[in-house]
Parts: sequence; structure tokens; C-alpha cells
Amino acid sequence: MQFIYVLPGWEGSAADSRVLRDAISRTNGFKVPQGYYYLCDAGYPNGEGFLTPYRGQHYQLNDWTLPPNTPQEFFNMKHSSARNVIKRAFGLLKRRWTILKGRSYYLVKIQYRIILVCCLLHNLIRREMPVDPL
Repeated sequence: MQFIYVLPGWEGSAADSRVLRDAISRTNGFKVPQGYYYLCDAGYPNGEGFLTPYRGQHYQLNDWTLPPNTPQEFFNMKHSSARNVIKRAFGLLKRRWTILKGRSYYLVKIQYRIILVCCLLHNLIRREMPVDPL
């Protein structure tokens, strides 16, 4: 679980699709490697390189008391399971760096740097330590 692209600075209330458009449009912006896909939640557009769940179908893992009945439900079940990795990565980041948990009183410019450094250090720990203490 490593972070491959970090774009700090957007307010939490910003629409996911707007943040994605901004990330893609930057000079050294977010790019999806050929033949790969990124899993997105329903707030993102379903486009080349991005897979969102089927709308109107069961999605959350805790919705699955019975096996899926359709290929769309099966896809959503697998999609939800894989997206949980993303949620766990953010949870791990916040457990490791408690500065990310609460309200920040630093200047916005410093907050961006804190987020970037925490993600970089997280990746370094994940890459270099055979056993991650968290």
C-alpha cells in the first residue's frame, strides 16, 4: 500500500471529479499508465483508465449477505473489496502520522508540505522495512 500520486490543497468539500480534472490537467499531472486502471468511487467519472462501480447495484461489502446475482453485482463486490485497500492505506497514514488526524493550525503552504512528507515517509517505510510496525 503506497501512494503514487498526492495532490494536497483541495478542500474536503470539493467534488471528486473536479479534483481529478485538476490533477490530470497539470503539467506533471496524474497519468494512468497504458493498460492499467484506477478504482474510483461513484463520485468520479467512469472513463479511460478509471473504473467506477455500477450505479443502482449493491456496493458496500457489508451489503453482501447473499452472493451476487448479476455480473454487475459481482463486479461491485470485487470493486468494493479492492477499494477497501485504499481506505486502509489512508487509515494507516493517519495512525502513523498523528499530525494528520486533527485540525491543523499551520499555514496552508506548510500543511501541503506536511501531507507530502508524510506520504513520502510512509512509502519509504513500506519499501525499506521488511516488517512494517503498523
